[in-house]
Amino acid sequence: MATDSGTTNGSDDPKDPEDAAAPDDVIREPGDVAPDTADGETGEARRVDESGSTEPLPDDEGRPAPKAALVYNPTKVDGDGIREQVAALAKDAGWSEPLFYETTVDDLGDDVARQALEEGVTAVLVAGGDGTVRAVSEAMTGSGVPLTIVPSGTGNLLARNLRLPLDDAAAMIAATFDGDTIPIDVGLATIRRTDGTSRQHAFVVMGGMGLDAAMIANTSSDLKKKVGWVAYVDGAARSLAQAKPFPVLYQVPGHRMHRASVQSVLFANCGSLPAGLELIPEASITDGELDITIFQPRNPLGWLAVWRRLAWDNSVLRRFRAGRRILALRTADNAVRYTKGEGIDLMAQEPRPVQLDGDEFGEATHVKVRVAAGGLTVAVPRGHRIPVA
Repeated sequence: MATDSGTTNGSDDPKDPEDAAAPDDVIREPGDVAPDTADGETGEARRVDESGSTEPLPDDEGRPAPKAALVYNPTKVDGDGIREQVAALAKDAGWSEPLFYETTVDDLGDDVARQALEEGVTAVLVAGGDGTVRAVSEAMTGSGVPLTIVPSGTGNLLARNLRLPLDDAAAMIAATFDGDTIPIDVGLATIRRTDGTSRQHAFVVMGGMGLDAAMIANTSSDLKKKVGWVAYVDGAARSLAQAKPFPVLYQVPGHRMHRASVQSVLFANCGSLPAGLELIPEASITDGELDITIFQPRNPLGWLAVWRRLAWDNSVLRRFRAGRRILALRTADNAVRYTKGEGIDLMAQEPRPVQLDGDEFGEATHVKVRVAAGGLTVAVPRGHRIPVA
């Protein structure tokens, strides 16, 4: 099932700054960044100096290499503190003065990350929520420039899956200047709208069509700010009350086409969620493949089977040898089905909500997903090893 290139907008390249800056119908994460309402300011991307004051974006004098750039969400981190840490460690490492960029309501981080790359930076650091990490990763995929993830916000899903220290920002910042680098996979999703236009976006954790995206759309941004990822429980409860299966056609490269009635289809680069939940225990972020999960419970008992699979089978039993023996003897059920491959071609009869790394991306009828194997280079503390499935 191939995507009709004639219906695209003519540019799916996520690394094209002009195309990325063009308005589209992507729904940004509600409340991710507070509006910039200061006199004389706009919502455009901006560089700031060490004190946080607005600094003109042009850099006519240039800066000697090596140099780092920090992209941060001012609503998620202490801007003064993190700028000071990065500047101090860069100086200690003999690097030149870093560049600092704040995200805004109009730029979750992708545009300023591209600006940093155009400046010829040696490394980029990102500090913000999952949406900020996703946006910056999109801009940096294929660049070869290392990205340091400084855990911030509520989810930190990529950092969790890489087993990075979540409460030691200094260790992660230091890894930029004296750490190791590893290549990880990135998912690329081309989302087609009802008007026939399509656009490509990246994700580093997981995306999906159906109930999971509706759950995110139904989650209160205010509640999320107060209680973090637990707020998704409220969104899930409201979404389940109205959940109905919908028909899809899907095909994984190298496999036959399937027709199914589903509640949700997830395409994942890694499989761990907060609170120790393992959505996809065998997922690997370095295997050059995506893990596909299809939820198709037929009744309330089916949802109980889904919950048992996620909260008990995957997250508890699979950790122990005896538990794995029990799972091997258990009769398989179709409430949750797993497969994997280099991507998935997914089409729904009616528009369905889509999410990437917890960001809403509106409704779509067709999502074509592929993996960019080793597409993003990330910095980790020296000697750190990421999990291998």
